[in-house]
Order: sequence, then C-alpha cells, then structure tokens
Amino acid sequence: MVVLVIIGVLAALIVPNLLDRADDARMTAARTDITNLMQALKLYRLDNQRYPTAEQGLQALLVKPGAGPMPNNWKPYLDKLPNDPWGRPYQYLNPGIKGEVDVMSFGADGQSGGEGKDADIGSWQ
Repeated sequence: MVVLVIIGVLAALIVPNLLDRADDARMTAARTDITNLMQALKLYRLDNQRYPTAEQGLQALLVKPGAGPMPNNWKPYLDKLPNDPWGRPYQYLNPGIKGEVDVMSFGADGQSGGEGKDADIGSWQ
C-alpha cells in the first residue's frame, strides 16, 4: 500500500513536468516552421518583387498562383506546406498586422490570443 502511495506522489510530481515539456516542444516546432515559411516567402519576394497576396496565401509557395498578380519568376519554394504542431494550417496575412506580412499559429487552442501553450506564435516574435 505504501508503495502505491509513493508511486502516486511521484506521478503527480513528474507527469505535469512531462506535459509542459511536450507543449514547449510544440511551441519550438511552430517557431521553426514559421521561420522556414518566412524564408520561403522572402525568396518568393526576391524572385517576384512582391509577397503572395492574402488570397494566394501560403499555397503560392507550392503551386504557381492562377490569379493575379501573376508572379513572373515563380518556382516551387517548398516541397510541402506544414500544418502547425496542433494539426491546423498556419495563418498568413498580407498586409500583416505586426510586419509587412505575418505568419502565425494560434497555439494549442486554435483561437486568437491566449497565454502559455494557447498563446499565438508569430513571425514577429
């Protein structure tokens, strides 16, 4: 019986720390993805003198846009478009709110705003 109590106490102390580490890893992965997406967007801009429009979105990094403004020197900039670590598409704003363009994840809750694991993770950070 004493052994079960000790195991329960240890589990209560260790499990929350493990869950926090998983959340930290997801947030770090989102920051890495966003950095990579911003690099691809900058290459797109160098080749085509502008970022993709909001309507063209991040998909313009994979497939040549079919609607204007048409990119003159388009090429594929990514092999695939990642989802954020919580399985949702990254958000793209052009014009951006925090920068010329913004790429962001809404965090674990998928809602704008929030704190901790639910906080937005963006290209401006």
